Amino acid sequence: MSNISSNLKFLRKKKGLTQQQFADLMEIKRASVGAYEEDRAEPKYELLKKIAEYYELTMDELANDVIDEKWKPVAKSNASNLRVLSVTVDSEDRENIELVPVKASAGYLNGYGDPEFVKELPRFSLPFMKQGSYRAFEIKGDSMLPLPSGSIIIAEYVENWHDVKSGSTYVVVSANDGVVYKRIGQKFKEDKGLKLVSDNKTYEPYWVDAADILEIWKAKAFISMELPEPSPEPTLEGLSAMMAQMQKTINSVVDKN
Repeated sequence: MSNISSNLKFLRKKKGLTQQQFADLMEIKRASVGAYEEDRAEPKYELLKKIAEYYELTMDELANDVIDEKWKPVAKSNASNLRVLSVTVDSEDRENIELVPVKASAGYLNGYGDPEFVKELPRFSLPFMKQGSYRAFEIKGDSMLPLPSGSIIIAEYVENWHDVKSGSTYVVVSANDGVVYKRIGQKFKEDKGLKLVSDNKTYEPYWVDAADILEIWKAKAFISMELPEPSPEPTLEGLSAMMAQMQKTINSVVDKN
């Protein structure tokens, strides 16, 4: 059950604001403030976000914590913080896999925590993915070749960012870079965030600040409309190069002995 009504009332009074003053700040009607505080209605997502920003809280804290004189916020950069994930379920109460297509990526940054937004995403299920929470992301560009642009990455939600493993691939959702699919260069660091590496070496690795990270999803499978091409037949030049490299390696071992 949400604690929005009691939290809004406590926070407003702590600021020394009347309902009308708070309504003016939020650019809403005073009657709406009364309805929210009396639990007769709940603010829409955009207004809830605006209120949370005004009080310097997360929307999760505003909606779910019991905010009173004894309440203390949890450090925002703590990678093990409990996060609330919005999901949809089928008729048998099983979680769906929601698809975030490229065209919805920008909206996802604002709506990832909004149940109404998530509910509008395309969704499907896979019988072999029953345990865990999954989401599918369409990727674009050539930074993760040989996986082609337009591939769909099916990934599992990572609640504790310290569980992220170096060398594995993840979908990282961040405020500045949006939705990206990358390989992890180093494990999560509270003071630095994550080092992201492209499989296409023409792209330089880079860091994403911990404060900018919104969600992390571990890649589990992919769907692609491009079938892999057969490996080309070895050429004489290629075989010669392989033999030369083998000979060079053998010579180096012999020289060391």
